[in-house]
Amino acid sequence: MGAIVFNVTTAALMVMMVNCGLGVVGRDTLRGRPLPWAAVALTGLAVGGVLLQLVWSGAMDALDADPAKSGWWREFTSVFMQNGGLFGGLWNLLTLAAVAALAQWYWGGPLTLGFFLAGILLPGRIDSLLGLGDGPSTDPRNFAGSSGATYFLGATLALAFLTRTRLPKELALAAGVPALGLAMWLAQENGHGLVSVYGFALAAAAWAIRARLPRSGAARAV
Repeated sequence: MGAIVFNVTTAALMVMMVNCGLGVVGRDTLRGRPLPWAAVALTGLAVGGVLLQLVWSGAMDALDADPAKSGWWREFTSVFMQNGGLFGGLWNLLTLAAVAALAQWYWGGPLTLGFFLAGILLPGRIDSLLGLGDGPSTDPRNFAGSSGATYFLGATLALAFLTRTRLPKELALAAGVPALGLAMWLAQENGHGLVSVYGFALAAAAWAIRARLPRSGAARAV
């Protein structure tokens, strides 16, 4: 039963973040949006990682983020390995594609890649500072998978939506992302929730800086 609740809340959090992304970029504008090259690149790397696992039995051992193994590259390559089985792998690929596309259409490609990189590098280090983890990890308390960085990136869409709406229902949806994320961590030690809180906080800082910069026009849609 605990595993079912864990999976349901993890999926619900992602659905909330995707809906925030759709709200902030405009559901009716998707057909006219340009190709999200950053999302294509990130998803392509993740698909490539899965294909590599299929053809090379030693891929996980060589590229995961097991702290017992040496190799500076593991922190990055492990993001594009999947260890959640068929359903988990498909979920990770589909959510990465959707979240990265929505993020690029709002934040732009370079900032989307920056947030994704932050989702790889920051959570484990913040955990260490707070005494919550044992060091860098690409997926909270796991050694492989893109979901940690994806949930981190997805939470930036919730922050963006929070700053762009005044409707109570939409404000509740956006604010509900870090609230549910924190509750998931406290109740389940679900790291996806914790990295979502981190992503929301970093996006808040980025939004505050961006708001102080001279505007060159309407909101970006790159």
